[in-house]
Amino acid sequence: MTLRRWLVTVLLAGTAPAWAQTTTVYRCPGPPVLYTDQLSPREAQDRGCRTIESAPVTVMQTKPRPVPAPAGGSPGASAQRSGEGRVDPAEQRARDADARRILEAELKKEQERLAAMKLEFNNGQPERQGNERNYQRYLDRVDEMRTAIQRKEGDIEAIRRELSRLPQ
Repeated sequence: MTLRRWLVTVLLAGTAPAWAQTTTVYRCPGPPVLYTDQLSPREAQDRGCRTIESAPVTVMQTKPRPVPAPAGGSPGASAQRSGEGRVDPAEQRARDADARRILEAELKKEQERLAAMKLEFNNGQPERQGNERNYQRYLDRVDEMRTAIQRKEGDIEAIRRELSRLPQ
C-alpha cells in the first residue's frame, strides 16, 4: 500500500464516526415502526422514540404501485368504478360467489382428506407397518397422525369461518 492510499484510508476512517454522529436516528414504536431523523429530541421523547446509536439505517424510497389496467381494454369489459377502491356491486357479488364456490370446493376436499386420515388412524390404533418393529417408532407415527388430524380439523374450521364471513 502506498503512503498516499494509507493516508486517505486513515483520514476517511477517522472522519466516518464524526459523520455518523451528526444526525440522530430515532426508532418510534407503533404499527408500523418508524425510523426517522426528522424529529427534534422533544418530539421524539413525547412519542416514546429511542435513539439508534452506531447502527446504520438504510432508507429505501419506493414509488407507489400503479393500478393495473382493466383486462380486455374496452370500458364494458371490466367493472365500472365509481371512486378510488370502489367496485361495482354486481362485480362484487360475482367475486363473492366465486370465492364461496372455491371455499366450498376446498372445504369438501379437506373433509375428504380428514375422513381418510381418520380411517387410517383407526381411533388411535392404526395398523403397524413393517418398519415399526420398534414400538417407539409406532408411537411416534401415531402421535404424528394425531397432530396431523388436529391440524386438518383446524384448517377445516378456518375455511368454515371464512365461508361464514361471505355474504349469502
